[in-house]
Amino acid sequence: MNILLTGCQGQVGWELQRTLAPLGEVHGFDRSGLDLGDPDAIRRVVRGVVPELIVNAAAYTSVDKAEVEADQAMAINAVAPGVLAEEARRGGAAIVHYSTDYVFDGEKEGPYVEDDAPRPLGAYGRSKLAGEEAVRASGAPHLILRTSWVYGARGRNFLLTMLRLARERDELRVVDDQFGAPTWSRMIAQATVLALARCPWRGAGPDLFAASGTYHLSAEGRTSWHGFARAILERTAALEPGALRARRVVAIGSADYPTPAARPRNSVLSNAKLRRAFGIALPAWEDSLGRCLEDAVHAG
Repeated sequence: MNILLTGCQGQVGWELQRTLAPLGEVHGFDRSGLDLGDPDAIRRVVRGVVPELIVNAAAYTSVDKAEVEADQAMAINAVAPGVLAEEARRGGAAIVHYSTDYVFDGEKEGPYVEDDAPRPLGAYGRSKLAGEEAVRASGAPHLILRTSWVYGARGRNFLLTMLRLARERDELRVVDDQFGAPTWSRMIAQATVLALARCPWRGAGPDLFAASGTYHLSAEGRTSWHGFARAILERTAALEPGALRARRVVAIGSADYPTPAARPRNSVLSNAKLRRAFGIALPAWEDSLGRCLEDAVHAG
């Protein structure tokens, strides 16, 4: 299988470069090789690769900056996925596209399911929702995978920020009234490939994916940012005694840490549909965190 992967140097894309390899030849592109803000460049690249599968792991992810760069966020998160999906349909290919918990407003008390009405709070969430809609409207066989609170041992994410600050400060102050499931980028990549391997393929054309649709894909469990930060520090201290300066993580409210973009209070996603369709359940967030930190220590 010929596979075109965007965002190959990002958190999820870097992991996908390796995990997709058993499925076929992976043609990875980062922003230097593919300008997702240029629809004509996207079409040229896709038609040059002639993929049977497009995996779009690229995104504009600066939630706060999107409030003042809404056009740029929309170009990368909405227009580009639409062009990729249109090219997929034109070439008889399928597309995997990643979305986010930020398409919801966070007001629901329990875990969000795929059929819950999206109500994004900010420009980033609106751009990601528009990307979902563009992929669906293209008519291409697709998997839209919504995930949440993504972290890993590379890139820019909450885990690495907490570790950096914990080496610099005696005390961390972290929001304790927003809830979600921290999800390791490697788990996302592995679950994606497992879904593709178990996906009922029906030859070519619009029926390429018998399981086309939107699925939630996140770690199991629930915590706050404060709970996540405490777990990061506790597990790191056990793995590398004396590596961190911080000894306390103080719980604060969202009002004590104002940001340009509002965050959903509840970002917990239900993975029940993913389990029914593919028999896939990601591990508890605590287990994945432990594995990620162990890998980072061994790699270092």
